Amino acid sequence: MSVLKPLALGPLPVRVPLATEPLGIRGSLAAGRRNVLELIPEIATHAPILSGRTGKRWHMVMEPDALKRVLRDNLANYPKSLVTKLILGPAIGDSLFVAEGAEWHWQRRTAAPVFSHRNVAALGPVMTAAAERACARLVTGRAANLFDEMVTATFEVIADVTFTSGEGFDRAAVHRAIEQYIGQTAKVSVLDILGAPGWVPRPHRMVTGAAMRQTKRLADQAIEARRAAGARLPPDLLDLLMAGADPDSGRKMSTDELRDNLLTFIVAGHETTALTLSWALYLCAFDPGVQAAARAEAQAVLGERAATVTDLPALPLTRCIVDEALRLYPPAAFLSRTAQAPDELCGREVRRRDTVILPIYALHRHHRLWDRPDAFDPSRFADPRAVPRFHYLPFGDGPRICIGASFALQEAVIILATLLARFRFTPVPGRDPKPAMILTLRPEGGVWLGVEQT
Repeated sequence: MSVLKPLALGPLPVRVPLATEPLGIRGSLAAGRRNVLELIPEIATHAPILSGRTGKRWHMVMEPDALKRVLRDNLANYPKSLVTKLILGPAIGDSLFVAEGAEWHWQRRTAAPVFSHRNVAALGPVMTAAAERACARLVTGRAANLFDEMVTATFEVIADVTFTSGEGFDRAAVHRAIEQYIGQTAKVSVLDILGAPGWVPRPHRMVTGAAMRQTKRLADQAIEARRAAGARLPPDLLDLLMAGADPDSGRKMSTDELRDNLLTFIVAGHETTALTLSWALYLCAFDPGVQAAARAEAQAVLGERAATVTDLPALPLTRCIVDEALRLYPPAAFLSRTAQAPDELCGREVRRRDTVILPIYALHRHHRLWDRPDAFDPSRFADPRAVPRFHYLPFGDGPRICIGASFALQEAVIILATLLARFRFTPVPGRDPKPAMILTLRPEGGVWLGVEQT
């Protein structure tokens, strides 16, 4: 694998301007509404831990051993924060992503076989077909918003593998409701920053309630229709979830539980992969040398056809670009937990109910952990074993590591390799994306790139 490295002192891809002065409550509120990542101070990319009080006590953790304690060794003490549940609960209920304790354990045991290597690989043809359609939509000689294109492509994939025939399921309506929910509802409130209890209403989170309720009704109807019709061959995600049972108790998911988990997979399964692909294409346009090397790799493997699952081992540079995009622009860039009991992290006292923040964006750009942390260099992933586990957490870690990680990586490499084999992408002057986080790390203004035939 050949990767052209960026110059150490050359231009760098876009990044978030992190805070260099204390924000206080007023500044934190403004930053939270504008871009959650602006709550992270620049010093977080150098320090192991930071602590403070903005309404309530908080600790921002960047030290790998402390992250391991939060995510793996003392997991039960650090459930997802109230803010996370307030944002996501109306959309995905008490599903796998937000459930805790025994409720989470049985759902995880039930869903884990759905995302086995065999089942994920069997979904490859859906991803290959989506890659072909994405190529067909692009018009050479014109600029395109690749973020919009990738959202379309990845939503097609998750819709096809979730509800194969789409019976009783208005995909366009579901897509609109989810996009509206993410764009308008998943914002930090001043009440979140001040630590107000969950029963205090956050008005802006009530705006899209009707659309999400309608989406849930559509999903319920589709589940009942599938239950009446019986499973399909080959099975899709709905069939696999309906057939699944907790191996310990034999418990199966109810309609409500199936629906909330399916909506979790739909939201997470297209949004995060679309973002990864969008940022990867931006980075390829930013560095023509890397893009040319990746194109040569993809063309040598694919020729005129789209990528398939069997091609993945022959596309190492494409995979490295995906990994580096996830490092520089992790979709889940800012996580928070709430301590349930006293603990100690990096020698710092953690009290019950303290907020523990895991700023993955800062971790991935930490000067003590990465060489030239703000530079685009896919070669740092040429040997994955050389990257220490808790230096790089795009999918989290521990028992709650993202259940769909292999699905997302497979999809991203298939679509990216297919696009790079057929097109050359170039920056559009004055249209650099701005990394801005609401629920996920999105490119504000889109990812506008020139599209040329190779």
